[in-house]
Amino acid sequence: MPRKAQTAEEKEIARLQRFEKTRANRRGRQNPAVLPAKLTRTSAFAPRKKGLDLDRTTRIYAVKPHSVVEVHGRELGSQHRDALYALFRVRAARFELSNPEWREGADFRVPKNIVIYETSTTWRALLQATGRTAHVNNLATLLRSLEEMRSVSFRIYSGTYEQYEAGIAKGRLPGAGFSDTLISEISWSGVDLDSRLSIRYGKWVRDMFESRTLVSLDGDTYFKLKSDYAKSIWPFIDGKPSHSWIDDVDIAALCGEDYLNAPIKRRVKFRGEIRQAFDDLVRAGGLASWSCDAIGVGRVKTYRYRWNHQRLRQAELDLQSDAGEAPQAE
Repeated sequence: MPRKAQTAEEKEIARLQRFEKTRANRRGRQNPAVLPAKLTRTSAFAPRKKGLDLDRTTRIYAVKPHSVVEVHGRELGSQHRDALYALFRVRAARFELSNPEWREGADFRVPKNIVIYETSTTWRALLQATGRTAHVNNLATLLRSLEEMRSVSFRIYSGTYEQYEAGIAKGRLPGAGFSDTLISEISWSGVDLDSRLSIRYGKWVRDMFESRTLVSLDGDTYFKLKSDYAKSIWPFIDGKPSHSWIDDVDIAALCGEDYLNAPIKRRVKFRGEIRQAFDDLVRAGGLASWSCDAIGVGRVKTYRYRWNHQRLRQAELDLQSDAGEAPQAE
């Protein structure tokens, strides 16, 4: 059944509701990483820096029911996520340029103008955004991470995981989606720390900027983390402020692992790595505390991880403030 088009009034109401939800979820971040929501609810980056698979292949990352992302190309690791999150801590500018492909009487599908989003900064500022030492020896490493990300294609589906699964089972394209690179162009004026560096984004990222389908993440906490597993978990935790728990199967999916089909020894080792990751999240100031509940008995036992965020949301602060006020005399 075709979706009913929204009126101007309905669109404005929806915009105001999104604004109020965003305001209520703020946690007083000083220098957040603002990036497309889909990238916070999937793994897409292996929780390691070494031993990455360089062969061009397709990997499917699914975190039910939040997202399904296919990555075509080499495997990306923690250093690529670090570079991406640092990039999204620096504001992007919007430009509208004349389309060189457009001509008078051209096909209506060829736009007269094209919109680009570009981050223009310095090597020093981008290195500082990652929490790394601003030293010329780090420039090549940062550039290589950005180039390797640019060589990989992301296919993002807009439907549900159930629709994706049903389509794949029939050998069909699961549904509407988008296939594009995250970064389309990288240019730099020199190799000094204060030389300018410009990065343009792929069309999918530009569309996310235009539609404001973005999530604000606590970048300060992210770049204090030592555990690669913690870096896989934190974007999901901080990007979904109304959630306070996650099951072992889903947390494994965030780390690119199939928990249900893993051998017993790997499950035990994985749970130990996740406990260390949550301890790291507490040390970095992201979480105030965490706990793990065992559900069931024997081989069917599952584990649920719960947490308390270190910084309260604006909505929670408002409630606390209201509760703490003395009643007024009538």
